[in-house]
Amino acid sequence: MENMSPDLREALAADPQASATWDTLTPLARRDFISWIESARQPQTRRRRALSVPDRLASGKRRPCCYAVVPLSVYTALNKNAQAKAKWKELTADQKRDFTDWVETAASPDMREARITKAISSIAAGKTRP
Repeated sequence: MENMSPDLREALAADPQASATWDTLTPLARRDFISWIESARQPQTRRRRALSVPDRLASGKRRPCCYAVVPLSVYTALNKNAQAKAKWKELTADQKRDFTDWVETAASPDMREARITKAISSIAAGKTRP
């Protein structure tokens, strides 16, 4: 399976129906679940989220319930730069997720802020990848 956590792999392996449903999700939907799980700061929260995926799939959910595709910090920065905001609208969903995933995986708050600044400048310049 794709780039998923061991906890998610374990949860899907333990539930064949959930695994079958997972396979019917679009690549973007799977990526949203994986990003939602990985965005948790605490290992216990990541595990709890991963283990909740089979129940979510069984109840008909095809995306995480409350996962913001665009983090508020990125959204706020885009609103401060008209050129970046206009270019953001032209990006594909995959390209937007590449930028937000790159920002979200920063190891520290300072690195995250630096990545936001770089992402906004790259987007404004017309780049489509971080």
